[in-house]
Parts: sequence; C-alpha cells; structure tokens
Amino acid sequence: MRRAEPFETSDGTILNVDIAGEGAPAIFQHGLCGDAAQTDEVFPRESVYRRVTVEARGHGRSGAGNVERLSISAFCDDIAAYIEKNLAAPVVIGGISMGAAIALRLAVKRPDLVKALILARPAWLTASAPDNMAPNAEVGRLLKTLPPGEAKQAFLAGPVGVRLTAEAPDNLASLAGFFSRTPLDMTAELLIRISNDGPDVTDAEVGNLALPVLVIGHDRDSIHPLGHARALAAQIAGARLVQITPKTESRPQYVADFRLAVGNFLKEL
Repeated sequence: MRRAEPFETSDGTILNVDIAGEGAPAIFQHGLCGDAAQTDEVFPRESVYRRVTVEARGHGRSGAGNVERLSISAFCDDIAAYIEKNLAAPVVIGGISMGAAIALRLAVKRPDLVKALILARPAWLTASAPDNMAPNAEVGRLLKTLPPGEAKQAFLAGPVGVRLTAEAPDNLASLAGFFSRTPLDMTAELLIRISNDGPDVTDAEVGNLALPVLVIGHDRDSIHPLGHARALAAQIAGARLVQITPKTESRPQYVADFRLAVGNFLKEL
C-alpha cells in the first residue's frame, strides 16, 4: 500500500515523501520533471524493502521553495536531512536519471548514510551540463520564449526533434510531454537549471566508492546513453551492470526487467 507523508526542509520547503511496502527503507529517486509514479512503476512488488521516494523540490506534490535552490546538490541535501531525521542510517539509495545523479552524489559526499547504491539509466557521469541533457535544456528555453503550443511545434520540427524521432522515440515522447507539464514556468526553470547542473563529484571520488552498486541501462536512449551506464559500472570496483529492454521496444518488458534487476540486487544485500 502506498502512503504519503510531508517533510519540511531546513529552509521551510514542504516535500512530499511517497512510501510503498514494508521492511527496511530503500530511497529511490525519480528523474527530472518526474515524480514518485516513475519510481513506483519499476520498484519490485515483492521485496523485503520499502520504497521511499522524496519528491524533489518542484516535482510531484512537493513545494518548490526558492528557485535558486533548484539543484542536484540541494536535492541531495534534502534527502540527507530526511535520512538523518527519519531513518536509521546507512540505507540503500538509488534513482533513475536525475535520481541516479542525486544518489551518486549522496554516496560520495555522505558515505555514512549509504550502504548500497542503484544507478538506473544515468544521464550524468561527473561533469555538469552533459551534451545528452541539451534537449531538456532546449525544451526549457523554448518554454521561456514561446507560447507552449508554438514551443512544442518548434521543438518537434527542429533538428533535435527530428533526430530523436528516429533514434529514441521514448525520449521524444517524454520531452514532448514537458510542454504541457504544469506549472509551465517551474517546468522551464527545472529543465534549464538541472540540465546545466551535475552531481559535482570527481572521477577519483566515484572510483573510490566501496559499497555494493547496481547500474541499469539500455540502448535506444539518447538522454540516458548506455555508454554512461557502462562507464560508471567500469569505474566503480565490483559494480554490477544489467542491461534491460528499452521502453521503445516494450514498456511491459522494460518494467519487468527493471523490477527483476533491482529485486535480485536487494535480495543479496
């Protein structure tokens, strides 16, 4: 059964915490402009862990607070504060896309809070503003400069839209959905600020991680390149890489593969 509880950050922002299942907590974070529905879909149904998703500032049912604090580091700090106040550390931490970047940063900066790490469909390695996140930033820019209908048409007809139609239609569908995500001004801020951000960790720090790590990736994904998943798995000693079915090929199989990979990893902890 899913349930929700509020969490107040140090600056008074109220975040929504979505929880499902029983057992030890596994914090599992959503992607950029996503929410807990994204994490709930792929978390294993039969697990000795309960899924805990702290919806990030400006996402889901969480407040946005000061827009200047919309960053991966602030999202990470919020989760660290939640763990310290509500859970017995260390805990499993993971996430999808932006959530993976948040989890990676937390594992590096607060190793005392993290006992295992799940990096699913990573969109960042260590550098800020990676090229693969440029389409998200472009959607944000268009939302700031054109009415949403015109902005969407311009994006779909532009070079990025045309390329993704052929290369990664699932990415294109997600990006197209941002043009109707409300509030539009917050969507634009998030897409621009987070796409140009990064986990702010070094290759050396990532390479020094010493904990169980699962990395999940798939091909036919331009925003979350399989190469990123492979690179992180190679960089972290002992990390396990699982390649799953792309959503473009079969969403039901993608979900089944994702749940199996996470379930198997959690059983071994």
